[in-house]
Amino acid sequence: MIYILAALFLLIAGLAIWTRMKAREIEALYPPVGEMIDVGGYRLHAVHIPRPDTADLPPLVFIHGASGNLLDQMIPFRPQLEGRAEMLFIDRPGHGWSERGDAANDTPDGQAAAIVQAMQAKGISKAVIIGHSFGGAIAASLALGHPEAVAGLVFLAPATHPWPGGIAWYYGLTSTPLIGKLFANVLALPAGLTRLESGSACVFAPNPTPAGYISETAPALVLRPRAFRYNAIDVSNLKPYVTRIAPRYTEITAPTVIVTGDSDAIVLAHIHSEGLARDIEGAELVWVRNLGHKPDHVTTTLAVAAIEKVSGLEVDLQQAAARAETALANDHASCPGEVSSAG
Repeated sequence: MIYILAALFLLIAGLAIWTRMKAREIEALYPPVGEMIDVGGYRLHAVHIPRPDTADLPPLVFIHGASGNLLDQMIPFRPQLEGRAEMLFIDRPGHGWSERGDAANDTPDGQAAAIVQAMQAKGISKAVIIGHSFGGAIAASLALGHPEAVAGLVFLAPATHPWPGGIAWYYGLTSTPLIGKLFANVLALPAGLTRLESGSACVFAPNPTPAGYISETAPALVLRPRAFRYNAIDVSNLKPYVTRIAPRYTEITAPTVIVTGDSDAIVLAHIHSEGLARDIEGAELVWVRNLGHKPDHVTTTLAVAAIEKVSGLEVDLQQAAARAETALANDHASCPGEVSSAG
């Protein structure tokens, strides 16, 4: 028994050392690309594109989803919107290169407050808020807690309402105080690296994962122990949070567009997206046939049209959605395994 315990200890210690070394390797491969903004005792990493002279849109603030970082939104949107608006792409607290801050950031309202502070630090008093997936819950919380800062809302495959069932087992495990830390520091990174490609495929399905997605958007950053744990805490706290806050969505008055796919296997669009369209007066719901969980990457042009619409420009979103559906009609990419996530 002593030899078995000794061997187990050596295995755990070896994996912990390997995890630390691999995490440093990942950080070297994906260094910060922006600036660190003080938001009151801790700092958020962000990329700020100042307002150009040619701007025809209000400032835009992008909020990424679970397991992501600012690159996930910046890669598709910056090329299409540069020269049209001031933009702020933010690593949410504890994600990418942002510091976590205190326990307030364990729920979307705390993260929304941090994002507003980052906006103010860059001189942005009011903006269109674009939230993908988990970022949708933060965008909604921002509209509720800081309505004066919201010129419009664009929700992309949002996770905003309570849903039946639970979450993937590793989120619950990793969010626990002791075992969760052990799992994050020993097993999460080596196991996660084997799932980067297949996991991304499941998130995009039935649409194919774009070439270069993993190398360009750096999802491996979430596998670092602290980031993995913060991500798990976020996801574990989401359902109780939205259960409590969703009844207040009727208070949101900002112009709103929701873009969602009928083939999203990650969040249940008929609960979240239809729920937002029901709850927010005047919200426009844009359904896209054969679209999965990534309208930000797969139907970027449609998402830009949604931004234009809430910014006050004349845009026929249903026509834009029809064009997107035509482009996606032959997509039949599969998911290699089951994925259960809140976004």
